[in-house]
Amino acid sequence: MRTIFSLLLLGLLFVATTRPGRTLTGRVTDASFHRPLPGITVSFKGALASTSTNADGRYTIAVPDGPQVLIFQGIGFQKTEMKVDTQTSVDVKLNADVQALQEVVAVGYATQRKQSATGAVGRMASGRPSSVVYKMQSAPVFNTEDYSKIDETGFRQVRNQPVTTFSVDVDRAAYGNIRRFLNGGQLPPKDAVRIEEMVNYFEYDDPQPRGHDPVAVKTELSESPWNPGLQLLRIGLQAKTIPTGNLPASNLVFLIDVSGSMESENKLPLVKSALNLLVDQLRPQDRVAIVVYAGAAGLVLPSTPGNERQKIKDAISQLTAGGSTAGGEGIRLAYQVAQENFRQYGNNRVILATDGDFNVGVASDGEMQRLIEEKRKSGVFLSVLGFGMGNYKDNKLETLSDKGNGNYAYIDNLQEAQKVFGKEFGGTLFTVAKDVKLQLEFNPVRVQGYRLIGYENRMLNNEDFHDDRKDAGEMGSGHTVTALYEIIPAGVESPYLQKIDALKYQRQPATTGASNELLTLKIRYKKPDSETSQLMTQAVGNQPQPWHTTSADFRFAASVAEFGLLLRDSEFKGRADYKRVETNARQALGRDPEGYRSEFIRLVKLAHSLSDGSEVAKKMDKK
Repeated sequence: MRTIFSLLLLGLLFVATTRPGRTLTGRVTDASFHRPLPGITVSFKGALASTSTNADGRYTIAVPDGPQVLIFQGIGFQKTEMKVDTQTSVDVKLNADVQALQEVVAVGYATQRKQSATGAVGRMASGRPSSVVYKMQSAPVFNTEDYSKIDETGFRQVRNQPVTTFSVDVDRAAYGNIRRFLNGGQLPPKDAVRIEEMVNYFEYDDPQPRGHDPVAVKTELSESPWNPGLQLLRIGLQAKTIPTGNLPASNLVFLIDVSGSMESENKLPLVKSALNLLVDQLRPQDRVAIVVYAGAAGLVLPSTPGNERQKIKDAISQLTAGGSTAGGEGIRLAYQVAQENFRQYGNNRVILATDGDFNVGVASDGEMQRLIEEKRKSGVFLSVLGFGMGNYKDNKLETLSDKGNGNYAYIDNLQEAQKVFGKEFGGTLFTVAKDVKLQLEFNPVRVQGYRLIGYENRMLNNEDFHDDRKDAGEMGSGHTVTALYEIIPAGVESPYLQKIDALKYQRQPATTGASNELLTLKIRYKKPDSETSQLMTQAVGNQPQPWHTTSADFRFAASVAEFGLLLRDSEFKGRADYKRVETNARQALGRDPEGYRSEFIRLVKLAHSLSDGSEVAKKMDKK
């Protein structure tokens, strides 16, 4: 008997010690040009677990027991399989799959055409143009994505409108959504391109605040790359960074859409993986509850301490999709749970994960807006995470985050989830300044006209600057916000300025003491637990720098803005050019530890190829 027991014990020990329990790492690159490939799906044949490559083309994946077949696949590249036995690292080079992309359904905003796009995609994948014959035919429109119309802000005459006011915006959803379109072989709809969200997707090395104010300001002035003779002003705001250990306790409610529209892999399964990353960041003093909604709303997990991670993850793993979408009912229940567990001086927040396709109960933008405006008075903030494609409702989700005193991100892969909930955990969840407004008064001696790039849905009336009842944007721990103004200096002729009669009675000459000032910048903000705003004021001098002497942050932000002008086909794009965007961005990479700026350059190249193909297709279509 003892011998049998000993043999069994030895057998168990052998199994325990020989079970691999290992991870495999590697890098995926383009076989033709050796560029890293982000967003490539990596999985084992027959296994459920999968991952995708990061911005530098790298991946890490847990290896199941026994010999395995590793699969690499991504849009525009040939599916590749490799046998894995005892290796701990596997690098792979993928070949472009032009044939597979000969027919691409190009989903535009409210229109759709099927085109033979071998040449466009071939250039995208291989970097070389090829001969193309485009055949256009009608295809049914299955895409129901919604985007609010963007009316670009034009140039304003300083002598008539010397003051401009707007709310800050640290949402980044537009950039992730644009990346999704480009990686799928399509140019994004124009109304999906919010330039301020593209610029603010990236980190900038602006100085930390000193003193009592939670926000610091930095300005730079140089020439406009795409409009010769004009100037570009960058205003950089840096929020105070609070170490994670010193952050206030969190009372979080995950509000998860589990309706039938969330079934696909890039929706609910990705939501679950993203929230698991957030759970790994929680501390014992934090608490989490889970509310779900489909045809009705329900509480899946009562408020639970952050150190009971497995309990929280088990509740997340059991979620499945099905049914209609009662978004309004879910929001009400989530706020109720958050209020029942309210933490005084803590971070009270609902985190909504959805594709935005509400179709039961409160559904209209107006009703949703009034509901969120009512609920935010409780002191509970709302963050919105967008997922998926095809029926994505960007307009609804942007409204919810704007009115809920929160932020808005679009998560298209696990790397973006890691960025939102890992690297930017504090800024994503912990507000240090709310209702942040900027007001600029331009000096007519130095400035003839100006235009704020982006922020179209964040413009405020000038009188709103002093009105503490007026809602504005929030800044989280460590957040940076960049605003870019294009300026027409005094005495410079520009086609962007329409001829208008000078005012007869309101003209006031600038004082001599202010003649060297370009503008005066004012900032109002509230502390998270206050309803009274604080004022910061700063004069900006008229000392433009040569382009090559500006900071890498200035040049990179300008490149992102120019890219946005091209994607929007803006009437103010001037001489904007994809090649210059790529060159300027490459020279301004600066510190790029996560590879986000390098990924931007790849997207610029991709958009350039798609844009070339689109122009050829239009010419063929006219014939």
